[in-house]
Amino acid sequence: MARTSGRKAISVDDLWKFERLGAPALSPDGTQAVCTLQSWSMDENRGQTSLWLLSTFGGGPRRLTSCGEKDGQPAWSPSGERIAFVARREQQGSKDDGAQLYAIAPDGGEARRISHFAPGIEAFKWLPDGQRIAFVAWVWPELRGSAAQARRYKEFKERKESGYATSEAQYRYWDHHVPMGRVAHLHLLDVATGRVVDLFEGTPYELSRAEPDVNCFDVSPDGRRIVFAFDPGEEKRMDNCRALAEIELRTRRVTVIAQDKAWDMEAPRYSPDGRRIAFLAAHQGRKHTMPAQLALLERGERWKVVSAAWDHALHAPLRWDDDGQSVCFAAEHEARNHLWRFDLRSRGATRIFPGGWVQGFDAAGGVVAVAADAMDHPVRLHALRDGEPPRRLERFNDELLATLRLGTHEDVRFQGAQGDEVQMWLVYPPGFDARRKYPVLHNIHGGPHAASGDTFHYRWNNHALAAQGYVVACVNYHGSSGFGYAFLDSITHRWGELELQDIEAATNWLLKKPWSDRRRVFASGGSYGGYLVAWMNGHVKPGRYQAYVCHAGCFDWVSMFAEDAYTWFPRELGAPYWDDMARVHAQSPHAFAAAMKTPTLVIHGALDYRVPDGQGLAYYNTLKARGVDARLLWFPDENHWVLKPRNSKLWYAEFFEWLKRHDRHAAPAGRVSSSAKR
Repeated sequence: MARTSGRKAISVDDLWKFERLGAPALSPDGTQAVCTLQSWSMDENRGQTSLWLLSTFGGGPRRLTSCGEKDGQPAWSPSGERIAFVARREQQGSKDDGAQLYAIAPDGGEARRISHFAPGIEAFKWLPDGQRIAFVAWVWPELRGSAAQARRYKEFKERKESGYATSEAQYRYWDHHVPMGRVAHLHLLDVATGRVVDLFEGTPYELSRAEPDVNCFDVSPDGRRIVFAFDPGEEKRMDNCRALAEIELRTRRVTVIAQDKAWDMEAPRYSPDGRRIAFLAAHQGRKHTMPAQLALLERGERWKVVSAAWDHALHAPLRWDDDGQSVCFAAEHEARNHLWRFDLRSRGATRIFPGGWVQGFDAAGGVVAVAADAMDHPVRLHALRDGEPPRRLERFNDELLATLRLGTHEDVRFQGAQGDEVQMWLVYPPGFDARRKYPVLHNIHGGPHAASGDTFHYRWNNHALAAQGYVVACVNYHGSSGFGYAFLDSITHRWGELELQDIEAATNWLLKKPWSDRRRVFASGGSYGGYLVAWMNGHVKPGRYQAYVCHAGCFDWVSMFAEDAYTWFPRELGAPYWDDMARVHAQSPHAFAAAMKTPTLVIHGALDYRVPDGQGLAYYNTLKARGVDARLLWFPDENHWVLKPRNSKLWYAEFFEWLKRHDRHAAPAGRVSSSAKR
């Protein structure tokens, strides 16, 4: 047994002391990796991100940058002589208004700004010649040239009006409005001269309006073409199926190379020889919940799905092995996110790095670098070489982790709805003693088609919750990802039904344990998990749960049409509200408000456009109007998540205080209740 003397239970302050490691980028020969490292200050209420260099053969990491606040997205030049990254800095008397590209030598020195593009830069990739960079930027499509864009950008920044006027179907995303009048174009930067060319200028093409990133496009190995995903619909919508097109850089001629109105295509990646393109494709024409599968396009042939027999949903990015015979990607399997290698000849997948939860990876020079966390530790970085065990490359958080006493956790299974096996994580308090009695706290994940995974999770850290004395239960209810497509799709058109049966079956299972106190059971959840605790309040007999916590929860599916992905809900619920109000109301918590009696803490952020804060306010107001004990925590400056250190500390404080206030059967401090004695 590991020594735990002198260690303390994890606190909220500890969560914000951890260094948060980003996805790695490998040098062309695979000998070095560069990654971002984010640190936070509770006193200053802000974070700082810098770049660090690590050898894939081991040894101590070395800090590369320290001047910027948000240095990010590092990428090696093809020769390995420079590392480009995105940052906002002040250099040579000029302060960046928007994010720009900088470059630094891997052996150190001062980073140099290499772009001066007024609208700012979102994501980028080097071209093979090392002299040019392709990047994404939001621009006014009717303008010609960088100078015109700069003038318009200056006018836009200096405008006195605050109104947002649009005729677009998609006009905001997550926590921000899509730039008014602008679209995302691909550009080409000449590194030596700083000259920028808009590759989409004068064409109808644009990239995704939902935060286009580096996975939206790829550069061919010969540097002559760029493949990109685009929305071919006349009206751009989040639920439109994307297609793939290729642009010849010399002629600017664009050719659509893969399009099917029933298939959504994304994350294209050229093979090492440039003859094939791997990408993700989801058969939305069959059903909107169909998973992303691995597809392949070979020149002169029709594209085809190659992973159809493998019941897993794949995640971007895709990385080819050097021999061009296999593709690496992350995919979930039963509450863990592993790294897999898919062999294109055998059509079989092999797990090459186990989760935990793979948060990012890169492959180059016969090396795979993997950033992954797990329930009991933050992200760590490993290097993989064939025939060798994984090599740990850093120890950023080991010293802090060694001072903390985390409880144990386990993966359990029980029979849930429809007689199906359901998986649940249990996280125990430090020093758990099965001879004593403990309160139980459900931590219900969002989604619905996501999972409570083997991951550290700073915003809902299970060990921080368990450190308060609760046994924390995380149920991967029907609808969760990673347990096969049938399990994921089973809740479609009947939200709340199977999920509640699973949570209730889990509670029954928990209450049979000798250590659980049936008088001290609580439930909390965020997003779809918040929806479920609101649903429980209208469907579970009062008294079974002593209190609920609803963070960013959906309350009324009709008014949820104010959110950014509003076209998705009718497909999940089975009808738009104007066609079948009864069906929508049958799945909406607000329609069961008359039965709600359980005390609830409601938390919401004003910048949440995925679940607008009117949902939380309506739920809170409903409870108050009905005389139900309720409390509201509302953030004017947070989105769907709580991202600022001080706000996070307040969030946890309110969370814990609310549960303690309603834990009427808790033993006084320093005593063990008689029910806890054997």
